[in-house]
Amino acid sequence: MKRIVNMVKQKGSMAKGLFPFYLFTFLLLLTSCFGSKLASYNGGEVTGTSGKAFTEPTPYGMTFVKRGHLKMGIEKQDTLWGKQTPVRDISVDGFWMDETEVTNSKYRQFVNYVRDSILRERLAEIDETYRVVKTDKDGEEIGSQINWKKPLPRRPSEDEQEIIDGLYVTNPVTGDKMLDYTQMNYRYEIYDYTSAALRKYRINPTERNLNTDITVDPNEEVWISKDTAYVDDEGRIIRETINRQLTGPWDFLNTYIVNIYPDTTCWVNDFPNADNETYMRYYFSNPAYNDYPVVGVTWEQANAFCAWRTEYLLKGLGPAARYVQRYRLPTEAEWEYAARGKDQNEFPWDNEDVASGKGCFFANFKPDNGNYTKDGNLITSRVGIYAANSNGLFDMAGNVAEWTSTIYTEAGVEAMNDINPQLKYNAAIEDPYRLKKKSVRGGSWKDPESYIRSAWRSSEYQNQPRSYIGFRCVRSMANTTSEKVKLDKKRR
Repeated sequence: MKRIVNMVKQKGSMAKGLFPFYLFTFLLLLTSCFGSKLASYNGGEVTGTSGKAFTEPTPYGMTFVKRGHLKMGIEKQDTLWGKQTPVRDISVDGFWMDETEVTNSKYRQFVNYVRDSILRERLAEIDETYRVVKTDKDGEEIGSQINWKKPLPRRPSEDEQEIIDGLYVTNPVTGDKMLDYTQMNYRYEIYDYTSAALRKYRINPTERNLNTDITVDPNEEVWISKDTAYVDDEGRIIRETINRQLTGPWDFLNTYIVNIYPDTTCWVNDFPNADNETYMRYYFSNPAYNDYPVVGVTWEQANAFCAWRTEYLLKGLGPAARYVQRYRLPTEAEWEYAARGKDQNEFPWDNEDVASGKGCFFANFKPDNGNYTKDGNLITSRVGIYAANSNGLFDMAGNVAEWTSTIYTEAGVEAMNDINPQLKYNAAIEDPYRLKKKSVRGGSWKDPESYIRSAWRSSEYQNQPRSYIGFRCVRSMANTTSEKVKLDKKRR
């Protein structure tokens, strides 16, 4: 381009005669560099640019919760414990939310995916067709990935059978083969966009402070912390939070390895001196419980499920994937806002009673002391058998309590912002255990009436599985609410 400009500037008749040709060539070159169309001249008025709009389809099994306002917390003093709960006016943006809690069936799909990916990784060591080589635009190899199009062997060879058997253990009592849950480790990465955007972490030191009265030291060292994980030679998961000097944008990529198999023993560990062996052995594995909420899943495992669900979705979206937000756990504010419904009721339904005049209960909880069956259930129930709230969400009270992404503090909403409030802390392994408490909402099948109110707050440690805690996912919306309304009108 520089050469052409210099040629145009040459003096003499030849240069003048060739000027139109050079000018045309210059414009053609600009067109090839900056797109097929040059910006049209609009009389000096700024008219904006246009582009192809992204139409976000409704995620399967989710409902859209419109943005709005909430008086978060319990305004009246709790009569059961006399405990004062902070109250604050907050506003949240719209988001997608699972209509029901994540079920055993859906979580088993996750487990099976991890099992099959591990199996394919190992089979690729003896059969290269289980792996696809990735190349750049110049054809240079830049890595490889699992070939999911190649089916697993139906009639495995001796070597293949040995690899398959390596994923199972033998029950010493019955002799049955069982999946070795200790191997069900899922590795995923999350980029911390929020930390990367903070001004104090700018790569260029002069951009870290906008106050021109302050001289920024260009040699100042900036340190960040990030989560990393690996498997040692003995097969143990080693998780670390490391502090390192800021070197570039990749420093904000966090790596996690989580054993994702639910703790089925929670049924006996949560209830000493009770005969819950049947639930321990069959609740997660028996298809009879397919549509029941998964339990025994820690906060860490629920986050791993969200990461896998995002990965699973993005594989089929192509270029549109960059506009789609990842699946995640709801914030405490999002959960309460969604549970209260459009009229922001104390319970997810329209009145303060927990049963209709005919004695039909509105949720699965413990109505009386010890009488778990009064509402028709003993433990959990199938998701979605009680009526949805006005947001189209089922079981936002009772059945199982639900993990949120928010850390638990006594101050609660008082310590949060009043727009899209969130308190987040990624606890390091060496942190005190008290810093690993997460907020849990909704109450469960074992809780009394007071605990199933939409504003009631409880907590659990992030690595603690319970037989009465499950979760559901949310996803921020890529389009605005007004665009969503237009989409709905077109579909009608």
